[in-house]
Amino acid sequence: MEQTKRIKISVLTIFPGMFDIIKNYGVIKKAIEKELVEINILNLRDYTSDKHRVTDKPGYGGENGMVMLAEPFYRFYDEYVLSKNHKPYIVLPSPQGEVFNNDLAFELAKKEELVFFCGRYEGIDERVKKIVDKEVSIGDYVLTGGEIPSMVIIETLLRFLPGVIGSKTSVENDSFYNGLLDHSHYTKPQDFRGMKVPEILMSGDHERIRIFRKKDSLLKTILKRPDLFVKKELDEEEKKVLIELIQEMFNKNSDNLKESQDV
Repeated sequence: MEQTKRIKISVLTIFPGMFDIIKNYGVIKKAIEKELVEINILNLRDYTSDKHRVTDKPGYGGENGMVMLAEPFYRFYDEYVLSKNHKPYIVLPSPQGEVFNNDLAFELAKKEELVFFCGRYEGIDERVKKIVDKEVSIGDYVLTGGEIPSMVIIETLLRFLPGVIGSKTSVENDSFYNGLLDHSHYTKPQDFRGMKVPEILMSGDHERIRIFRKKDSLLKTILKRPDLFVKKELDEEEKKVLIELIQEMFNKNSDNLKESQDV
C-alpha cells in the first residue's frame, strides 16, 4: 500500500483569480477535497507597503516597461519563513530557467512545500532570485506572466502524487513517463466511418494487448519524437519488442512487394 503524501503549494501573484481554473475543476479539485494537496493563492499586493499597493516601477537604465519590485516578494518570504520556521522550495517561472519536463515535475512532486513567484511585465527585480531555488521555463517562447506556466507545472507535478490520479497505471502509461510517447487509445464504436479499432484490443488477451501497445508506443516515439527515442535506454523487453516490430514491418513490405510483382 502506497504511503499517502501531502503537498502544500502557495502561489504569489497579482491576479489570484486566474487560479480558480485549476482549483475548481478536474483532478486537482478532487485532490484538494481529499486533502492530498493544499493550494493557497496569495495576492502579491497584500505584501506591499504603500497605500496604492504598487508592485512595479520603471526599471533602471532607461529600459522600456515596468519591473516588479523586490520588496513585496521579500516581505512575503520573511513572513512565511518566520511563521513556519523553515524555508519553502521557491520556483520562479522564467524563460531563463531549466526547461520543464516530466523528470523535473517528478522531482518537484517530492517537495513538501512549494512556492511559485509569478512575474509580470518586463520581469522581476533580479535581487528576488537570491531567494529562488529554481527557475523553470515551460518552453522557448514568452508569455505575459508567470501564472499560466505555474498552472502547467502544478498540474503536471500533482499527477505524480499518489491518489491524485485514480490509477497509478494511468500515470505510468502517460507520454514521457518512461521516456516514450503514449500508445494509441480507442473507445466505442468499434467501426467509426470505416476506421476500425485494432482487433487485438478486443481479443481479451491482456499480454498480447500489452505487447501491442508497447510496439505502438515505440513506433510513435520513433516517428514523432526521434529525439526522445535517441535518449531512451531500452530495457530487454523493449529491445525484443522493437526487433519484432521491425520484423513485422519487413515481412509486410516483402508481402506487398511480392503482390505487386505477381500483378
